[in-house]
Amino acid sequence: MKIEKISKKDNELVFVIKDINPVIANTLRRSMISEVPILTIDEVTFIKNDSALFDEILAHRLGLVPFTTDLSSYDEKDKCSCKDGACAKCQLHATLKAKGPCTVYAGEIQTQDPKIKPVYEKMPLVKLLKGQNLEIDTILTLGRGKQHAKYCPGIIYYRVYPTIEIKNGKEAVKCMKVCPKDVFTLEKDELKVKNLLNCDLCQACSDCSDKIKVSGSETDFIFNIESFGQLPPEEILSTAIDKFDEKLDEFALKLKDVASGKIKKAVTTTTKKVTKKLKKK
Repeated sequence: MKIEKISKKDNELVFVIKDINPVIANTLRRSMISEVPILTIDEVTFIKNDSALFDEILAHRLGLVPFTTDLSSYDEKDKCSCKDGACAKCQLHATLKAKGPCTVYAGEIQTQDPKIKPVYEKMPLVKLLKGQNLEIDTILTLGRGKQHAKYCPGIIYYRVYPTIEIKNGKEAVKCMKVCPKDVFTLEKDELKVKNLLNCDLCQACSDCSDKIKVSGSETDFIFNIESFGQLPPEEILSTAIDKFDEKLDEFALKLKDVASGKIKKAVTTTTKKVTKKLKKK
């Protein structure tokens, strides 16, 4: 397996993974989307809300506000040593107070941890008219994308690495204008590939001429990670790999149980009980 970085700009990372198969590629994609813990608002208590929005609508908006996340300082509730899920290690309190007339922005949310703050401070939440007030207490917790979409760290997708074969560059020149992705260029009156990674396998060029063959690799994949800002894209990737390793370790332990006969006995006992109940019915 080889990993090559193609580009990194702001919160977007593009890289290529070579010598793997679609199963591993999709497992990595799903792990990044659903297994990386993210800190966001999970509980909202309204002390006062004079705005035009119902409490439920405003609570929904607050839940979707992305916050910077420090995975080294917080634990998920079910894994915290406090066991009751109510300590400073597994939850963070935040408040929001505003007085109209004004537009209330996400940046006005004040957390008890200065490292944790809204990623986009100018994200509008609600408008208040003269005489209207808003006072809210919230609790932020760590969660994963498989629990709720608000815990998703970003947009993650992959595509197969394109391969383009030009059999006769002079005869295939007419296909240059057909390509919508600016993949080709002219060199000494011959068609050459200029931007291979721009190719999305639309087959417009191969339909134009049989001198061009476009196909996708079965072992190389281009990944795009567009972080929402809670975590850097590199940390999303490394955390997803760590979480997948944990699952593999758990799977290895289960295999040992199977080998020792523990799981087989448990399944057999359960199956017999279900069979008896079905026979009675």
